[in-house]
This record gives sequence, structure tokens and C-alpha cells, in this order.
Amino acid sequence: MARGSSVSRIDTRGGGRGDGGRGGDASRGNASGGEQIDLVFDNNRLASALCGEFDQNLALIERRLNVDARARGNMVTLTGEPQQLTIARRVLESLYDRLLEGYDVLQGDVEGAIRMAEAEEAQLPLPTLDGPGRMQLARIGTRKKSVVARTPMQDAYIRAMDRCELVFGIGPAGTGKTYLAVALAAAMLERGDVERIILSRPAVEAGERLGFLPGDMKDKVDPYLRPLYDALYDMMPSDRVERGLSSGIIEVAPLAFMRGRTLSRAVVILDEAQNATSMQMKMFLTRLGEDAKMVVTGDPTQSDLRPGEISGLYEATRILDGVDGVAIVRFTGADVVRHPLVQRIVDAYEKDEREETDLGG
Repeated sequence: MARGSSVSRIDTRGGGRGDGGRGGDASRGNASGGEQIDLVFDNNRLASALCGEFDQNLALIERRLNVDARARGNMVTLTGEPQQLTIARRVLESLYDRLLEGYDVLQGDVEGAIRMAEAEEAQLPLPTLDGPGRMQLARIGTRKKSVVARTPMQDAYIRAMDRCELVFGIGPAGTGKTYLAVALAAAMLERGDVERIILSRPAVEAGERLGFLPGDMKDKVDPYLRPLYDALYDMMPSDRVERGLSSGIIEVAPLAFMRGRTLSRAVVILDEAQNATSMQMKMFLTRLGEDAKMVVTGDPTQSDLRPGEISGLYEATRILDGVDGVAIVRFTGADVVRHPLVQRIVDAYEKDEREETDLGG
């Protein structure tokens, strides 16, 4: 990149100039000297949304990438080291494209765009490039909301679920394994690709014996499946979810109740699969029917099985690794998209486990 100032105009694809730019000048960050680029966005209203309220999105980009970002009207001026400028530019272009498509840009979206752009700059294997220097992030869209990948592994996970009949999503809490699986199920149901959504989870806390709990079967199982319900209501209108549950289009059942069935024309999700025994996992995987898709999620480090009992999730991923039609996506602490403290907690536990392994060895 040449020294001095360069201007990059981003096509609005017919957007035209908007209704009033931000104006003003933002001066934050520690970057001094270095190179400078000017990004001019043709839609003033979207440029304002891109910067965020009180330029909070630009402030986040400054903190994470160590660049200086100043907004004036529909132009953002970036100053810093060439490599960091390239990343910051890709982040802003990606977020602006999202706004052009009619979606909001939240702080989590900014964080996700930064992670993806950093991974691209590090030349990690990402199937996300749309032309030179343009990121095309994997996305799942439903009528209620659109979910965009926020880490390289989430991108790989979404693409794997799109092309494979059986996908394992393995990793720590907060990486979006279950949420993205439910989003895919909701999208496929809305498109008519499948006729049913089946949600299941091992109820090991009650030993799969739920009779002592009050209420009917749904009441007994609900406490174990609340995260799946939460994701469903986030993706679909509540009345649609309720109708689906009452009609059987959306089915919720403990893993033990899958025995003897053939699950066709459905998206079948097994959550918390680290708590499935080897026998249960084999039983579940062999339920896959015609035009169906299975997604199995779990965290092998949080098994509630009895000591000495082998997790069916661990065994299945070992046996099925490399089988045609099966994808295994492994998340790490770097993929946590909850509160930043969650990522630090996961990293601390992973570090402790490595140290214990080293001492044991």
C-alpha cells in the first residue's frame, strides 16, 4: 500500500446517498503515524449505523486492532500499521455489506467480523472469500432473524451442516454449537426442506428415569431441553413454535425415546451428547432416515456419565472420523462468543488440563 491517503468507494448497489451523515470528528486510540486510508460509504444513514451509537463500533475496532478510526459524515479515516489497516478495512466493508442487506450491526457482529478478518490475514483455511479481499461469511437466515458466523470455526460449522448429513459440533460452552444447529433446523423447516424438527438430549441427571418428576412427559423432559427451546424461540415466532410443538412438527424427547424409530425428512439435533453412552449413541445415529440431517453437539470435558463409562460422543467421533457424509467440527476457547470472561474461563480450564496432562506424563 502506498504512503499517503487512498480512497475506497464501496458500491451501494443502488442505495444512493442517504438522509444525512454523522458529521463531526472522532479522535480516539493510540495509533500515531503509519499509513492512512479513507473509506467513503455512499449511504450516509448506513455509514452512521456502521459507526454505531457514539461511534462505539469504531471504538471497538480501535481497541482490538490498534488503529485510529475517525468518522466524518460518510467517510471513515483509518490510520495505523499496514497489516492492521488491511484487517480494519475488511471488517468495515463486511459490516457495511451486512447493513446493505438489511441487517443490524451489533457489537457481537463487530467482534465476529474482526475475528474472521484476522483469520483471513493469518491465511487460515477459510472458505469465506468472495473475490480478492472480500469476506463472505456463512449465514443462516430465518424469517425472524439472520445468524452470521462470528469465528472461522463457526463458518466451517455452518458450511458443514449445509453439505453433510451428519455433523458433530464439539467444544466448550458458548461457542454456538447448539444455537447454530437450531437455527439451521428452523431455516430448513421454513424453506420446506424438511417436515419436522426433532430435539433430543440425554437426561442422565435423572438416569433416564423421569417417572418421579411431576407432570406429563413434556413437563418431565422440559428442564433438560430448555437451551433448545430458548434457541427455537429466538429463531421462530413464538406462536409458530407453540403450534409446531402441539402438532408434532417440532418434537422434543429424551434420547432413550429414540429407540426403534426411523427419522426421515427431519433435522434431528442431539444436544449434550457427551452424556450419551456408547450404546445410546449407536442407537441414535442409526435412526437417520431418508432426506434427514443429524447434528450432534457436546463438550467432552463436561460428561456426567459414571466414572469409567466411555462417552458415546468420544467413541463416535473416533470411529466415524473420515467417513463420507460425516463432518466433525472442533471448537476451542477461541470460538467462545458469549461474554469475554467466558472465553477467559474456558482458556484457564484448558490450560489447567494441559498442565495436569504434562505432569501426569
